[in-house]
Amino acid sequence: MADAGEGSTGTLRAGLVVAAITGLGAFGPVLGLSPAWIVVAVGGGLVMLSVDAASWQGMGGHVLAEALPGGEGRLRRIAVHEAGHLLIAEQEQMPVQRVLVGTLACLQAGLRSSGATEFPVPDSVRMPLEDLRRWSRLLQAGIAAETVVYGKARGGADDRALLGQLWGLSGHDVATAQREQRRARREIEQLLRRDQADLSQRADQLLSSAPRLGR
Repeated sequence: MADAGEGSTGTLRAGLVVAAITGLGAFGPVLGLSPAWIVVAVGGGLVMLSVDAASWQGMGGHVLAEALPGGEGRLRRIAVHEAGHLLIAEQEQMPVQRVLVGTLACLQAGLRSSGATEFPVPDSVRMPLEDLRRWSRLLQAGIAAETVVYGKARGGADDRALLGQLWGLSGHDVATAQREQRRARREIEQLLRRDQADLSQRADQLLSSAPRLGR
């Protein structure tokens, strides 16, 4: 499922605007820029920041972060997350509809996310216990993949929320849900650690096809 979010791009966007203002104020006159043009440039940057927050829910900052130097590292972490979902889906013989890596890819597909692996919707929320176990492994696979490769996960909030909803509607008690989710997490972490070379290869393949601004 979605999303392998990374840090605070709101902080990044604000930092870029502050840096631009500072740079223009310090070097603009030296470069021959008039104070009027400096005011226009700074105002334009602030307007763009506001439009991104209001219209794109900050997604423009994610796209920018992925295009800047160092953006490939961010994209690779997203690719690792989605590769985890993909590998466990294959293990569970669960069909995958599509995999998207990066905010630009998601926006082009009409999604507001940084990454997504999409599966068919379950026929019913009242699933047998074994099906709930499968979904527990599947939905936690991205988090587990990040943990295996990076030591901890940054993304997966949507995955956890959806998994909680599935168990909440299943009719099983909380203790059973928590126990089964912990069990599923251990199982997939062990599997992904064993197959870490395959996980890395899948992540590389997803990364190579991820769109970025400027390429």
